[in-house]
Amino acid sequence: MPMSTVLDDSLLDDPDRLAHADVSGLLRGCAMAGAQVRSTLEAGAELELGERLDIGRPRALVVLARDGVSRASAHLLEALLGASCPVPVVVSDVVPGWVGTLDVVTGHLDEGEDPEPAASLERAARYGATIVLSASQDGPVASAVAGRGLLITPRVRVPPELAFPRALAAGLLVANTLGLLVSDLESVADQLDGEAERNHPGHESFVSPAKALALRVAERTPLLWGLDRPARTVGEHGAHVFAAHAATVCDVADHRQAMARPALLRAAITGTSERDIFADPEDEPMSTAPPRVLLLAVNDGPAADATRYRAEQLLPGADVLAPAGEIEAAEPARAAVLALRLEMAAIYLGLATGTIGGAGYAPTRA
Repeated sequence: MPMSTVLDDSLLDDPDRLAHADVSGLLRGCAMAGAQVRSTLEAGAELELGERLDIGRPRALVVLARDGVSRASAHLLEALLGASCPVPVVVSDVVPGWVGTLDVVTGHLDEGEDPEPAASLERAARYGATIVLSASQDGPVASAVAGRGLLITPRVRVPPELAFPRALAAGLLVANTLGLLVSDLESVADQLDGEAERNHPGHESFVSPAKALALRVAERTPLLWGLDRPARTVGEHGAHVFAAHAATVCDVADHRQAMARPALLRAAITGTSERDIFADPEDEPMSTAPPRVLLLAVNDGPAADATRYRAEQLLPGADVLAPAGEIEAAEPARAAVLALRLEMAAIYLGLATGTIGGAGYAPTRA
């Protein structure tokens, strides 16, 4: 029977071994998050998006949510637009049949060969909808909107699972251009550069927030509980990347919903308590992956502070991931930074446990 892999935490503080293990260049791809945002801005300018979307207020904004990073980025855009958005925001797997000339369709499609959204996009284009997509210039999706829609194609090449910054930037760019949201995408790019630098492979674990987070959730079940709507959707992305890179299953919930689940809440409270160093492990129930609560926060202000205070009172040992306490930036940039930190933590954890990586590297085995 094969022996199970365990965390090799020494790998995280050895840049040479990290580089040797990261054969796919995932950490290098993460460092290009800011470049993804800037290249999306450049593509939008070359497409003359401002002129092409000078259509007045649309009847509705439809955001496509497909597999991979598309879904979480669509939900995050919806959350950032919020209840004050002057038009309805509809997140859907495909373009609804009612879409017409007064509507705008946007979204990020990782897979240009996906025929299901292509058919609905072709219909929407035929009915005169305004379409702006982040997608490849090849395949059925591109063909469906050829000559009748705008494609923001990738200029900074990264694996599809690392395209969250581009997906979010494209959605924010469309919302900005339509006058539905005001977000400084240059600031988003700058903040992502800063986060990538803080988590550089050469930094030690006690310096890098992502490496420290990877160690905190190792051999645990991360409970990604959002203290606000944007943070809840970033948690969706966190669950995706932890599964994709570290084979780790996460629970994602709004913190209020999480508090309404008594059994898991009791386990979370127990899991965040300090262990009794004199306790006999044989007297404790077996648990393959005890929970680790990560309270995620994007919003700031008095209401957000009060929510965080109440959650910390109930879960005093929980980890709080709140970029507002670290950087001076608006909500879109804070959400992007939080997403990148979770992404890099998942990659570091995957490399340290051997769920990803190669080039002769093998983690310690028990």
